Amino acid sequence: MSTLDLLSEDERFVVRTVRDFVDKDVKPVVRELEHADTYPEALIERMKQLGIFGLAVPEEYGGTPVSTPCYVLVTEELARGWMSLAGATGGHTVVAKLLLHFGTEEQKRRYLPRMAGGEIRATMALTEPEGGSDLQTMRTVARKDPEGGYVVNGAKTWITNSRRSRLIALLCKTDPAASPAHRGVSILLAEHGPGLTVSRDLPKLGYKGVESCELSFEDYRAPADAVLGGMEGKGFAQMMKGLETGRLQVAARALGVGRAALEDALAYAQQREAFGKPIWRHQSIGNYLADMATSLTAARQLTLYAAREAEAGRRVDMEAGMAKLFASETAMRIALDAVRIHGGYGYSTEFDVERYFRDAPLMIVGEGTNEIQRNVIVNQLVKRGGLDD
Repeated sequence: MSTLDLLSEDERFVVRTVRDFVDKDVKPVVRELEHADTYPEALIERMKQLGIFGLAVPEEYGGTPVSTPCYVLVTEELARGWMSLAGATGGHTVVAKLLLHFGTEEQKRRYLPRMAGGEIRATMALTEPEGGSDLQTMRTVARKDPEGGYVVNGAKTWITNSRRSRLIALLCKTDPAASPAHRGVSILLAEHGPGLTVSRDLPKLGYKGVESCELSFEDYRAPADAVLGGMEGKGFAQMMKGLETGRLQVAARALGVGRAALEDALAYAQQREAFGKPIWRHQSIGNYLADMATSLTAARQLTLYAAREAEAGRRVDMEAGMAKLFASETAMRIALDAVRIHGGYGYSTEFDVERYFRDAPLMIVGEGTNEIQRNVIVNQLVKRGGLDD
């Protein structure tokens, strides 16, 4: 059964539309844009027209909502063409979900309609230069201003779309003295303004085109109604829920990169000859391709399982962690094997497999490292008493 059979007819059309966009508009230009590290303005505009930025926004706010499995498959298609395009939608979708699940009605109406069409692009700011995965030790603090609102000081790093996003879901401490620390954490809906500086763009191995930056907050002022949901101290739990979507999105990105690497390797193995026959007929190459296809199929099924559980409204921190862990490690192995199959050409910038090899590691360390995913999985295993039947 095709994975598209899991979707409604309308959702199958959405996935096919994105697939056509990737084949016709992305693939012909991606190599040049990626090597030049050029922001893909025209491609982003086309994604806006296709409604991709509104896939997590309900119709009442101007979106074209799809199921979580559909969103996973759309993300896979984008990443198959260029992982950076899928990355450009990741934080945006998480913020849309945060607003939908936890935002006040005023916050939803202020942001979601403009997010649906891509007029406002959103990102989330969690990681700090010295904090890494330990979010509860963050140093970014929002203190109550006697004149009203909050005054924010601190720094965040590895923030995607920092320069071009107009809305930032900022994880910060509104009560630094709280114990346990997570009870003092809130999410502020921050917009660019005085006191907020994009301090530098981070140079990267892969994930080119879309910027990843450091943000500096120096006496940045946010209004009192900027707290997500209107209540302080809820931000850590809110963001952990949001990261379930984020990790599914990263798993889907890994599927796209792995699929692109497999497709290129399979085509090359049928074209390239050695010792009088196509190289796929040599057992060592054939074994690579068989293992690549098997592991990619398993990763897709695991990711879609987690997506279906999420769509059913169930908690999926363990399932999303498993999907992200397995799919990202799979993508890395497939990308390396694609380089092996291409031989010397796999090391050449004239072939796309070197890009897949540079893009794949991001999914291993992004949205919570795979070491953190293993911690999440084992904690849930113990808490749930093992795997569900």
